[in-house]
Amino acid sequence: MTFSIVGRSPDGSALGVAVASKFLAAGAYVPAAAAGAGAIATQAHVNLDLKTRGLQMLRAGIGAADLLDRFFEDDPHREERQAGVVDERGTAATFTGGRAQPWAGGSTGEGPEGSFAAQGNLLAGPEVVEEMVRTWLRTAPEPSLARRLVACLAAGQEAGGDPRGKQAAAVLVVSAGAGYGGLGDVVVDLRSDDAPEPIGELERMLDLHDLYFGTTPEEELLPYDPALVGELERRLATAGYRTGDLRRDLYDWMGRENFEERWHAERLDPVVLQHLRATTAGN
Repeated sequence: MTFSIVGRSPDGSALGVAVASKFLAAGAYVPAAAAGAGAIATQAHVNLDLKTRGLQMLRAGIGAADLLDRFFEDDPHREERQAGVVDERGTAATFTGGRAQPWAGGSTGEGPEGSFAAQGNLLAGPEVVEEMVRTWLRTAPEPSLARRLVACLAAGQEAGGDPRGKQAAAVLVVSAGAGYGGLGDVVVDLRSDDAPEPIGELERMLDLHDLYFGTTPEEELLPYDPALVGELERRLATAGYRTGDLRRDLYDWMGRENFEERWHAERLDPVVLQHLRATTAGN
């Protein structure tokens, strides 16, 4: 009882899944993704083994369509299942069993806009998937795969979504070495488990994610000229950081404010300066 979209960025660097449903914590059950393998949505009568064994099969080189054929071949509940897959090569596949509650179905695409598999069951109608597909094609090439996937969810919801109502939504995006500190692959992993407007909550959390973990182009970083140094010293002192070592004070303050991913030793991220000004307004 869910609608979802699995996608691969146009350049192939990122894979992800977004899902929405009138089902508590749908994000705990539906999405799975791994860099170097692919991304999967498992729904309707969920088979959680698809999230683990399915990723193992993708890592072994089995393609998206072949994966779904093999995985559900001996599944006694295959007719109640639904799934979408995009593999690391950009091949997309979707599966809807004959007993998935109507309306149920899916659509796939592979092209310069990036590959996708969009699907849903117990939906208001086929227009839910159709609008997700239109939004996917219209938003290419969006710089953020997470934003693009969530925009597709919003379009599906606007088209009627799950007629039982709204409850949960989630987005998961992976890219090799692009996670926190460059030490992992998970770029975005956000869930709204029980909310009146779960897709809106994802959009709000993505704004915060961009604030703390976004990247400012190098040419827009600010040099530590005398005027900036003076302002930083004054504002950091107001915030309680006054050791006399500007870089240490700034680094410690940024850590407290969760901006460590925006630290640059030789230049200052203007997003950080804006936040410092906002939190020390009037000083």
